[in-house]
Amino acid sequence: MTSITYEKDGAVGVVTMSKPPHNLIDLAFLDELAAAYAKAVGGGCRAILLRSGMRHFCAGADLNVLEKEQSSQAELAGMWAALEDLPIPTVAAVHGAALGGGFELALMCDMIVAADTASFGMAEASLGLLPLLGGVQRVVERAGPARGKELAMFGRRQDPHALERWGVINLVAAEAELGNVAMSWARQLAAGPTVALKSIKTLADLAARHGVAAADARQAEVNASMWASQDQKRGIAAFNATGPGSAVFEGN
Repeated sequence: MTSITYEKDGAVGVVTMSKPPHNLIDLAFLDELAAAYAKAVGGGCRAILLRSGMRHFCAGADLNVLEKEQSSQAELAGMWAALEDLPIPTVAAVHGAALGGGFELALMCDMIVAADTASFGMAEASLGLLPLLGGVQRVVERAGPARGKELAMFGRRQDPHALERWGVINLVAAEAELGNVAMSWARQLAAGPTVALKSIKTLADLAARHGVAAADARQAEVNASMWASQDQKRGIAAFNATGPGSAVFEGN
């Protein structure tokens, strides 16, 4: 049974998780997710929207399976790159619960839009574990070490409004509007200058993971692809002709 579906909606790749009952994660699930992302990139999508077709976004990892696959922990780490280091922006639309690995899947996206009724949490410490998919370091990346330790050590369920204030998620939307709001964000990103957005993503990730100096060291290299893009030329031409915000980008 397929747990992940992919469809193209204009320039947005819509990836939907639908593994009963609560999208529990195992290695096969992550393989399917990475494959769906690859289809979106290979199919010319300029942004990805990750969402759930189930009652919850994702209730976490199937620990019974992952415990048996301890030798595959290195493989898990290798999958992070396939889920994060994409040339296009990713948006997670979170409803219901995003717990443990589900929270971590959302954190692997560039932006998180959450329903006002959603809940987030890392309960692994209560099981004598720590988040297995890099959740600690990704919360630290967004909100700092104090919040990262708080979330992982206490394991409390968190209100999305608090996580929005802390900078862990980007936006809280009314539950009834979540799908429209998240898709609106994905479409805005998909309509943007794809090469420049990739460059922004590269520099932001470098700065967060390795410091500003590391990003500065690669600034000229990253800039080069932007200056070589056709969208950069379209943007400048539109600015000169009619002012800012008038360019129509084509993703190249």
